[in-house]
Amino acid sequence: MDEIAPEYDVVVLGTGLTECVLSGVLSVKGNKVLHIDRNDHYGGEAASVNIETLFKKYRTLSPGEEPWKKYGRPNDWNIDLVPKLLMANGELTNILVSTDVTRYLEFKQIAGSYVQQGSGAKATVAKVPSDAGEALRSSLMGLFEKRRAKKFLEWVGDFKEDDPSTHQGLPVAACTVKEIYDKFGLEPNTRDFVGHSMALYQSDEYTTTPGMAIETIERIRLYVNSMARYGKSPYIYPLYGLGELPQGFARLSAIYGGTYMLNTNVDEVLYEDGKVSGIKATMKDRENGEAMSFQTKTKKILADPSYFPDKAKVTGYLLKAICILKHPIDKTDGSDSLQLIIPQSQVGRKHDIYIAMVSSAHNVCPKGYYVAIVSTIAETDANHHLELQPGFERLGAIEEKFMGPPIPLYEPLESGKNDNIFISKSYDATSHFETTTDDVRDIYQRATGQELVVDGLREGHNLVEE
Repeated sequence: MDEIAPEYDVVVLGTGLTECVLSGVLSVKGNKVLHIDRNDHYGGEAASVNIETLFKKYRTLSPGEEPWKKYGRPNDWNIDLVPKLLMANGELTNILVSTDVTRYLEFKQIAGSYVQQGSGAKATVAKVPSDAGEALRSSLMGLFEKRRAKKFLEWVGDFKEDDPSTHQGLPVAACTVKEIYDKFGLEPNTRDFVGHSMALYQSDEYTTTPGMAIETIERIRLYVNSMARYGKSPYIYPLYGLGELPQGFARLSAIYGGTYMLNTNVDEVLYEDGKVSGIKATMKDRENGEAMSFQTKTKKILADPSYFPDKAKVTGYLLKAICILKHPIDKTDGSDSLQLIIPQSQVGRKHDIYIAMVSSAHNVCPKGYYVAIVSTIAETDANHHLELQPGFERLGAIEEKFMGPPIPLYEPLESGKNDNIFISKSYDATSHFETTTDDVRDIYQRATGQELVVDGLREGHNLVEE
């Protein structure tokens, strides 16, 4: 039994984005970090894979069958396993800039942000307005509703929490968002695109939950400010796929002394007085298959739920389909990339349907192809394909569709403070990273007792490849 180090401040299990961000940040802040993954690649559920791997992951193939060959060289494809984009002024972008992980990455803007109204053959798709001026030009609303939406968005822009003269007479800290919408006379469809495509809520619960108004205003402002940074859309995306993000943070951790071990299984978690004290693990050599067992001490473990299933609960199921197209999505101005949200009320659901699409412009597939991921939260025990049907209808002709069984969504049962084991949440159906960075901040606070403080996006700092 070889002990590879006397003690680590933190052992991180799993190389998903959440875990890699945390190991990178903790290393920068002076912690001695050991990062382990049972797989032979970085990224976990946030990895990007080539098209051969995708076929083997989602299809049962006959001996000698190689359907991926019709799509060119496998390594010309970098297909994300989760549908996520970055807000240009969002928390993950701020963390990337403040830690200087951007030195390892290149980004490109996402061309459009869209919302659907209606369903079936009568459905329309329109660009999401980003400010009061765009609201007046939007095809989403009639003339009078445009004026009401313009006044609402102007109020959001002028709102100051500590200045009651900007509150329009509303008790904003205590009232519901529905009361604010009522105040401005907004129609249901306007409430849909504001709440779901700008504030990026997944359901309508936020409208009737007291105390959500200020958070909603901040979410809309984040959308508007992110939109203003580069134009076209509020989203950016790393060239060569999302798998570049966890690898970037892994490099950051390594620069600050972090140790990474892939192909490593955790055999036992050790405890003293009810708190974690170390691990026993086995690392396999990729070349010759030889195994080395080791034991090391640690005071804390951060892990994805798969390492501690008894410490997590299932809160729902994610439905996801990865689709390969040969054309841009209809009614989106030929955009080579986009986020498109189908609000739940438009298709008789309780949860939104998300479409995230990228293309050869982002070095994820050969020219002439597009990769779209349709996702939502399962609401039934069967017919999951039908739950994604409104998204499939929006895509048009689909060359290949990869859809596995529903994916359990996990949340930790406890804070982790009793045994110093801190569990992350699963990736949700949203096509942005804001919920993931909320989890990063929450775990950091639970594990360290301090808030994660990062510098905002520096003025003039341009992440997007021109």
